[in-house]
Amino acid sequence: MTSQATGPGAGAAGRARRAARGAAVLAGAAAAVLTWLVLTRLAGVRLEARGAAGQDPQSVGAAAVVAAALVAGLAAWASLAALERLAPARARGAWLVLAAAALVLSLAGPLALGTTTGAVAGLAALHLVTGLVLIPALARTAVRP
Repeated sequence: MTSQATGPGAGAAGRARRAARGAAVLAGAAAAVLTWLVLTRLAGVRLEARGAAGQDPQSVGAAAVVAAALVAGLAAWASLAALERLAPARARGAWLVLAAAALVLSLAGPLALGTTTGAVAGLAALHLVTGLVLIPALARTAVRP
């Protein structure tokens, strides 16, 4: 006896949705690293963040930018999928509110930890670019009741 999955993740539509969400996560990371390249290589901004008390500032490199963008994208995907299971009729709207709030709250890091005005602006730009790519791209994939 075989069982067939049902729901928003089943079948060809589910595969297409997962592919689109994966592409959105990768696009967010690509946008972040491109922004990092523009900031550091073309504009000459030194992206540094304060560490723990008494530690020297840490340089924010491409690997950290890609890793952070991928983690943010996967967390966004997971939260959207969870909301689709818990509240399918309101998932997209609730997720948009959650994602916007997370983006705004994420700006506290650059504002508090950037070592210079340029670093604060550059780190905030990385957060904004990543969020402004991820949020609309993932929202388009939300299951509609």
